[in-house]
Amino acid sequence: MFSKRALMRLSVVVLLSLVVSPALAKKISASSSAIELFDAGKFEDAAIALRDVVDGKVRANKKDTQKAEFYLGMALFNLKFYQSSLTLFDQIVATGDGHPYFDETLVWLAKLASALPESAGIIEKVGQYDVAKLDKLKDAKEKGLYGHVVYLMGRFKYQQEEFDEALSLFGKVQKKDKFYAQAKLFEGITHVRLRHARPAIASFRAVIDAEDSGDLDAGNDEERLVDLAWLSLARVYYKASNKVDEATGEFRVDGRVLGNAVEAWNKIEPGSEYWLDAMFEGSWAFFLADEYSRALGNIHTLLSPYFDKNHYPEAYVLKAVVFFYNCQMENASAMVERFHELYDPVQNELEGVLAQNTDNLKFYDFLKAVRAGEANLSPRIQSIVYSALSDRQILRHLEYIRLLDEEEGRLKSSSKVFQSSAVGQQILQDVALGKSFAVDQAGDLARARYDRVLAELQDLMNQVDTVDVEVLSYTRGQLSQDMQNQQLEASRSGRGDVEVDEEHQVWPFDGEYWRDELGFYRQQVTSRCGR
Repeated sequence: MFSKRALMRLSVVVLLSLVVSPALAKKISASSSAIELFDAGKFEDAAIALRDVVDGKVRANKKDTQKAEFYLGMALFNLKFYQSSLTLFDQIVATGDGHPYFDETLVWLAKLASALPESAGIIEKVGQYDVAKLDKLKDAKEKGLYGHVVYLMGRFKYQQEEFDEALSLFGKVQKKDKFYAQAKLFEGITHVRLRHARPAIASFRAVIDAEDSGDLDAGNDEERLVDLAWLSLARVYYKASNKVDEATGEFRVDGRVLGNAVEAWNKIEPGSEYWLDAMFEGSWAFFLADEYSRALGNIHTLLSPYFDKNHYPEAYVLKAVVFFYNCQMENASAMVERFHELYDPVQNELEGVLAQNTDNLKFYDFLKAVRAGEANLSPRIQSIVYSALSDRQILRHLEYIRLLDEEEGRLKSSSKVFQSSAVGQQILQDVALGKSFAVDQAGDLARARYDRVLAELQDLMNQVDTVDVEVLSYTRGQLSQDMQNQQLEASRSGRGDVEVDEEHQVWPFDGEYWRDELGFYRQQVTSRCGR
């Protein structure tokens, strides 16, 4: 038999259970029904319900709230509201290992990295993970996710200047992976930062070899990445060819290695976006090899009307230097004057435009106007500015802003219920915040690129003025002995002559350029030293 006290206790327990059970049932029902909506592919309805759980409008324990947070990020991704999806997953990353879906979020960061440009900052978010966690993605169902995340983590380590870890990560990306070429290119760049020439060459060669063997699967970007590998390879060879004799301290050029650089530059075809860069950089290699006719021949191509929207002011500096070394002082002075005639007004106008766009927002508006052809710039600087503000990193920021505009438009085309819901309002807020940040970053980056153009132009002015000073020293008979020796060596080389083999013939330039002649010009350079 129960005593009165025992019966009273039993009654309390029953009463309490009657009070708690309906709320518990409602909590479980709300959370599970939201997941069911997600599983059924009803992502709008699921997102609305999941947002209520995350916001605490529906009572739920911490575990269910965190699950709703993760599922909401997935629902928004499937609805192509990538910015809000990123915001949700970023909150999970910030929580760290304490969040039950921390590991799974890494997969979705990789997916977002394919949907959003690099400027969205996903690399930094991937960088918050322990490298050991990446191995869990090897068995991921989605093809290529492991290689992508490993590449992103390598990029993060590179940014942090943790070069050994970056190299280890880049080396894990396998052939046939979509990001193999990018990983090998950054592996090579990392070796360059560490001054490791041979491993850098091997990394760049790996991209080229993969393309030759048909193992490279970089999609539409394949040709560009291979050209970048050739260009990077040429630069490594060029730098390696310039040596200082440890015993005498004298500068000397390794002709064999320099020849490898020229060969790499020549692999870049005229249709490539890097062809003109290869032509110009090769000109300096020809100068070092005393191949003056070929150096000036390349410059002749660069200055043709076909490329009037591409600017290589350093070309005039190189021409002045070539003429100086061959004691053609009138021609050297003429190049100095031509440089100032062309670029002094450019410098003044560029500085004037910069003074009118002082903060990031103004410079972003200027950037948009330039890209749209509405900047009202003079023909003298229009193409220079357009080229400077066509940097790939800048374009990624503009693409990010365009995608955010698309998301805003996608929200406006969704149902009224979804738009007015808490999740709809959150999407609007996330897009606005993301766009504000992206605009500021784009303006800041564009202004930095613009500043760099001015700094490089000033540096070239200093170089060309140095040539002018040396010309004056020569005319006064005050040229240094070292410079006289270099001029004497140039006159003995005989490599200013144009030599024609059996497969070619000389066709004198008559003032008219032909496209199929570009890249094949040679200019006779006769040394007047000692005359």
